[in-house]
Amino acid sequence: MITHTTVATSVDAMLDDLRTLVKTESPSRHLDALDASARAVAGVIENRLGGRAVLVPSEAGPHVHWSGGGEPKVLILGHHDTVFPLGTLERRPFKVEEGRVTGPGVFDMLGGLVQAIHGLALLDDLSGVEILVTADEEVGSRASRALIEERALACGAVLVFEGAADGGALKTGRKGCGTFEVSITGRASHAGLEPAAGVNALVELAHQVLDIAALSRPEIGTTVTPTVASAGTQDNVVPAGATVFVDVRVESPEEKERVESAFAALAPHVDGAVVSVQGGVGRPPMPESASMQLMALARSLQPGIEGRAVGGGSDGNLTAALGVPTLDGLGAVGGGAHADHEYLLVDTMAERARLVAGLVSAIRTQ
Repeated sequence: MITHTTVATSVDAMLDDLRTLVKTESPSRHLDALDASARAVAGVIENRLGGRAVLVPSEAGPHVHWSGGGEPKVLILGHHDTVFPLGTLERRPFKVEEGRVTGPGVFDMLGGLVQAIHGLALLDDLSGVEILVTADEEVGSRASRALIEERALACGAVLVFEGAADGGALKTGRKGCGTFEVSITGRASHAGLEPAAGVNALVELAHQVLDIAALSRPEIGTTVTPTVASAGTQDNVVPAGATVFVDVRVESPEEKERVESAFAALAPHVDGAVVSVQGGVGRPPMPESASMQLMALARSLQPGIEGRAVGGGSDGNLTAALGVPTLDGLGAVGGGAHADHEYLLVDTMAERARLVAGLVSAIRTQ
């Protein structure tokens, strides 16, 4: 069991720690950068909470796990990888100006990590609390999923520190999400001399894109969106290959099954073309029922705080699918996730940290 002296919430101290994390750039899949980032996260945790933060190696980079000892009761869940390539910090440095913090990853989700850690530092007893900060959330959580699920089931309640919804609302539901890759194999030929001798993969791709887009059912929350396509090699060659990536979002398990079955059943329109499909809805939907109990606790601590279902996915989808009570969006209040205008509102940091402390205390006494 870890105990320490309770300290008052210091926004200046939170900003110092946030600066440390942002300046340690952490693009997904960059193993050296993620190793440095994991060590920086572990250092902040140990400095503020005591104990030892363990680096858990994986093929995607190190995850960070910390325990306050005792019987597990609540899992603080986040990630330290970001979508921004190395060098972004030079172009967009960490800044605090006019009540806003800017810099790569401040909203998604380094600010949330700092607020969670400082919120826990307000408690004089950290028994029953675990922190898991993963290295691959932005690229699908394939290397961390088993560990996330293991610790969520062991703890029995999960607080996710992704950025808040608009206006600071907590995230009470999320769509299931995934990416499909549809590849077409055709046959090359000279586009001028023997166009009929080829099998045009680009023409087949055009048919497939229309079939795929028709799978959307926005009236029930299902979106199927072709996003990135490529085909061909030269402007005088019938394309022998083509590929399209497709973003899929669904609100129900039934729609997940329908869409996945439809992708598996895609058939060629052009004679001789071959269609192959990879991927799936890797993060199942997070129903609002998964957050009801914890959202009620949040409202008892902070009357008037709103909850909202959103389209994006997170690791909270994985824990909610296990039946573990999960509340998301507890992180930074701001906006611009994955964009150059990403920002965090300074005057919300202390209140969010206090909400963490209150939720953890309430969960442990249930």
